[in-house]
Amino acid sequence: MSYDDLTTGAVIRYPFLWAREADAGETEGRKERPAAVGFRIPRPDTGDILLLFPITTKEPAPSRFFAEIPLTEKRRAGLDTVSRLWLILDEFNEDAIGGSFYLEPDPPLGRFSRAFFLPLMRQFIDRRAKLRSVRRHD
Repeated sequence: MSYDDLTTGAVIRYPFLWAREADAGETEGRKERPAAVGFRIPRPDTGDILLLFPITTKEPAPSRFFAEIPLTEKRRAGLDTVSRLWLILDEFNEDAIGGSFYLEPDPPLGRFSRAFFLPLMRQFIDRRAKLRSVRRHD
């Protein structure tokens, strides 16, 4: 396998580290969860950077920036189709391909459609300055 499939919209298993956990001094995600690759930023010398957004079964507070994942998108992404799922967009992990203890060259579970995911990424770009990032690479 290779890391080539880790592109925008791909859904992978990842030990996401929430900002509140990082603020408390934790350095490891408590469990692997599905996460969506938002952006892959090329860095030829040190390994591309991925921005990863968590997927959760816990309904977010109305004040958060999130999207409930529709059934069709759950199927495309290889996610549980019975539970309600939310894509959290107001915090993300930043990790480096080839320099990460957490990224594996495993194939994605699936991927979100461009019609669903790209409008969310545009909203993310518009709000980026106000969002929380946890950097997990050098």
